[in-house]
Amino acid sequence: MSGAAMMINARSETAAAKPAFRDPLTNRRCLIPADGFYEWVRRGKAKQPYCFEVNDGELFAFAGLWDRWRDPSGQWIKSCSILTTTPNAVTSSVHDRMPVILDPDTYDLWLDPGMTNVEAISEMLKPYDAGLMRCYPVSTRINYVANDDAGCSAPVKLAETQARLFS
Repeated sequence: MSGAAMMINARSETAAAKPAFRDPLTNRRCLIPADGFYEWVRRGKAKQPYCFEVNDGELFAFAGLWDRWRDPSGQWIKSCSILTTTPNAVTSSVHDRMPVILDPDTYDLWLDPGMTNVEAISEMLKPYDAGLMRCYPVSTRINYVANDDAGCSAPVKLAETQARLFS
């Protein structure tokens, strides 16, 4: 995995102190639009995917950072990272982190190149209101990049596991 690919997520709590994210947090912020995201829960040897949505599937934006630099051969490398934070009540049952979902009222400030006050920016990097989110299990079809259709995000019923009375 490339160095850029390994930095797809950045912990919001430490981004200002990390050399890879310090300047982008101050000068190169972006919005990453989405209508959902996925996390997985391990159940024995299997991993069950869950879809997370805001306001019943409305478009929202992750807090993102972008950067570019030249590799040793002189080629431009362009990357972006999604900032993550502690989970809210909806995401905590599935994962110990969640992407920072920005309130639409903060989009202009987040994108303002004149806003370089890292403390003020950091105030926006908090867990999203759990009351505006939902999650549901989806098919493991989502685990394969070749599957790229609406069925990947369709809710599924989980088989209930019942303890056997006699083994």
